Amino acid sequence: MPLIDHTPAPPVFYSFPESTTLCNVLTKFIAQTARETIEKKGKFTLAISGGSLPKNLSLLIERKDIEWDRWHVFYVDERVVPFDHAESNHALCQTELWSKVPIPAANIHTINEELLTAEPVDLEELADEYQSQLIEHFVSKDAARFPVFDLILLGMGPDGHTASLFPGSAQLDVDETCWVAYIEESPKPPPKRITLTLPVINHAARVAFVATGEGKQESLAITLDQPEKRYPGSRVRPARPGVVYWFVDDAASALVKYPRSDHSDPQSDKPELKL
Repeated sequence: MPLIDHTPAPPVFYSFPESTTLCNVLTKFIAQTARETIEKKGKFTLAISGGSLPKNLSLLIERKDIEWDRWHVFYVDERVVPFDHAESNHALCQTELWSKVPIPAANIHTINEELLTAEPVDLEELADEYQSQLIEHFVSKDAARFPVFDLILLGMGPDGHTASLFPGSAQLDVDETCWVAYIEESPKPPPKRITLTLPVINHAARVAFVATGEGKQESLAITLDQPEKRYPGSRVRPARPGVVYWFVDDAASALVKYPRSDHSDPQSDKPELKL
């Protein structure tokens, strides 16, 4: 019996002349991924970051072919603030996306809001409770040994962080039993956060990074061209058959030497991205 090759595939890197085209192709990529996954499994499970990412997904609102009731959404990371706080990733996504589409509220899996009312908030309990939600969704229902997201959407900061995994942080090196980690003193405010860990991210079927603007030039170049520096993004390498994609604009990729992949006509309803 031949051995199965789990060596991570090289990243697929798309660079677009402007963010409008990027968002158009990204939207079609997500819609196509969701449609094909639902056809096979009956549901589509997504993990999403905050920051500028939700605004880049606004074209999803206009799609008439999305079965929102088949979507299940988790957050890659969350700031430990009330849900009505401006820094809450859930609040941001709710404002930009979920309030504008017919996704059932029960299909949006947030950190436990009641635990946020404690003073002080028990970060370990908060992370453990979110991990229990992952266990319930993936292990209890799918008989899986590990969470396998159909798609994880990530951003990247100018400092190279992704999710709430910052360069040099201890949370980058947790073992596979830790699916959700907590951060007490984030280098970027707000200081307290929870985040999915690399073992979870690297079990996804697909991971897509989105990065735009000149402010990302240096961190993007280091991530893709100098993996030996072990920036968080360079350590996102899903085992085969998983694939990591980069959707960036030319402003962000100006310093990157890593080879670009061809992307199809953004007007096509089924862009020939390598799914």
